[in-house]
Amino acid sequence: MVNPAPSQYLHTVMLRREEVPGFENYPFDIPAVRHLESLELHPKVTFFVGENGSGKSTLLEAIAEKLGFSMEGGTKNTNLMMHEYRSELTSKITLSRSHLHPMDGFFLRAESYYNFATLMDELGHWSYGGKSLHEQSHGESFFATLAHRLGGHGIYLFDEPEAALSPQRQMSLLVRMHDLIGEFSQFIIATHSPILMAYPEAWIYEFSEDGIKRVAYEDTEHYQITSRFMRDPHGMMQRLLDPPDELNLKG
Repeated sequence: MVNPAPSQYLHTVMLRREEVPGFENYPFDIPAVRHLESLELHPKVTFFVGENGSGKSTLLEAIAEKLGFSMEGGTKNTNLMMHEYRSELTSKITLSRSHLHPMDGFFLRAESYYNFATLMDELGHWSYGGKSLHEQSHGESFFATLAHRLGGHGIYLFDEPEAALSPQRQMSLLVRMHDLIGEFSQFIIATHSPILMAYPEAWIYEFSEDGIKRVAYEDTEHYQITSRFMRDPHGMMQRLLDPPDELNLKG
């Protein structure tokens, strides 16, 4: 157990399993959800990692919706969707919270960021770097939101933020995160980026067919494959383009 830090607004995510009608239908048939009982969150940064379809974004979206964020992303005042729950998972989880109340919050969802940027333009909200988000490149627009909209003393949920960011920008995001953590903020991030998940002391939860388990950074498949590729890019390319009968990238 980690002693709660001043910035820890969420302690635990729990699935009320007795209320689940069955684990045969989506999203409860996802192994990570099917095996979920409770998941403790780090007071600063918690990463959800795993293959596409492993359930990391599904759980993150449910947490975001439970906190009152639009499923399309943005702040709690961003009304891109009108109904209360879109995911059945949202209505079946309980969030264990501290007595502290965040002063700020943002759900950054790469998949629907275009819709969020469009809404900001329609409302004339140009406080994201001084100009329309659509008049910037996707990466610039994304980072403008990270740099200018997040104010500290907040809880921030990011779904694959690396999708629009170069490696250098991902490192800049780490710096921005560190500044906000110093201003009593907490992050929960679903990612594939070995750069982001290297943040010191963060907890990394790996989503797989076996459920959810906490792993060390060096034990993540993302780190191992990237590290091996960087050590021997030519050998890896040879294996990828002329593979043996059973390709094993982790060997």
